[in-house]
Amino acid sequence: MILASSPLVLQPLLRKTRSIPIVFTQITDPVGSGFVASLAHPGGNTTGFATAEFSMYGKSLEMLKEVAPHVTRVAVLLNSEQAPQAGMWRAIEAAAPSFRVQVMAADVPDSAEIERAIESFARESGGGLIVLPNVPTIVHRGLIIALAARHRLPAVYSFRQFVTDGGLMSYGIELADQYRQAASYVDRILRGEKPGDLPAQQPTKFELVLNLKTAKALGLDVPPTLLARADEVIE
Repeated sequence: MILASSPLVLQPLLRKTRSIPIVFTQITDPVGSGFVASLAHPGGNTTGFATAEFSMYGKSLEMLKEVAPHVTRVAVLLNSEQAPQAGMWRAIEAAAPSFRVQVMAADVPDSAEIERAIESFARESGGGLIVLPNVPTIVHRGLIIALAARHRLPAVYSFRQFVTDGGLMSYGIELADQYRQAASYVDRILRGEKPGDLPAQQPTKFELVLNLKTAKALGLDVPPTLLARADEVIE
């Protein structure tokens, strides 16, 4: 059997085999992407664990405003080549009027576009970033964190690795937990169960991670209410 992480791995695998069992992780929209027939009854040879519900990205905007109330403009770094990014963007766009924030989508397929987009966006004041989870942003996270620091842009990321590397805050799933859950499915399939009979699961737990050193460097006072909700605070 095969353990596959991310749609860029899963897509070519499914073109090659519809018989070898596959358990996936780090897939945002398994039904909308056509990887499973439904969450309850995946069918076929594939099941696994989704990374997010689209609504959580509106929550990321709320948290950005909570930690940086002065932000009135938000650039959302996304990769249009990954279909679920459109759903994430729509969730942020729908939430924006509630927080009186202007949002703009920045398609960043590579490091050059990341640098160009952030440099251009930072020319005006009141800016902040939401960095969606995709291959370019994960591969170039060091660049994004450095540019956010240089231009004093508060940023929200999807994974704690960004925050441990110096980013301001993250809101999303714990990736390691996905692999622990995937291991249980691998075991059940190797014991004879069919992947198509095992429900594809949405995340039920999200973690908030804050980097107080980065907040201080940006001149931000993290509200006590946000600190109290944090699962991890890096000092």
